[in-house]
Parts: sequence; structure tokens; C-alpha cells
Amino acid sequence: MTFVKVCPVAEIPADGALGVEIEDTPVALVRTAAGEVYAVNDICSHAEVSLSEGEVYNGTIECWLHGSCFDLRSGKPTNPPATQPVATYRVKVEDGDVYVSLGSED
Repeated sequence: MTFVKVCPVAEIPADGALGVEIEDTPVALVRTAAGEVYAVNDICSHAEVSLSEGEVYNGTIECWLHGSCFDLRSGKPTNPPATQPVATYRVKVEDGDVYVSLGSED
């Protein structure tokens, strides 16, 4: 599994998201109020709009267009209209920088 250095943690808004592209994949980096950092695919599975433009709360990110929320740990939608999950990616934070792996653990 290869991790790619993406940005300093400080670039991700507190309790918010930052849209980035990693190896041609749109990724939403999310920092919760508790300081945890997550990475999910930045395209809503329902309407194909950027999730990083939505609100972050209670361990979810909300699509700004139709209000579907996605669990940051699993990528699963927690309410309609979305029914399909978004991909989640492994994250590690070292020396204040965020690293993301788009690959599997095999």
C-alpha cells in the first residue's frame, strides 16, 4: 500500500473538508471537530457533485445538493436520496502532514 503526501493538516478546515485530486481521483479530506482526518471520494454517489463543498457533522459529510449524508468511516449513506456508498481511503498523519492511500491492503 502506497501513501501519497497530500497537504498539511492545517490546510483542512476544522470541522470541514478540502477537495483535492490524488492520482486523477477526486478526494475529500475531512477534519472533524475532534481533529480526526478522513478521506472519501469527493463525488456524491447520488448526484455527482463535490462532497467537499458540503457540511461536516456527527461523523458524516453532507452533500450540499440533496442532503444525503455519508459516514466518514464506511462511506455508507446514512439517509436518502443516496443509496450507494462512496469510497473511503486510508489516511495517516505524520509530522503535521496528511498522507492518503488509494490502494487496497493486499
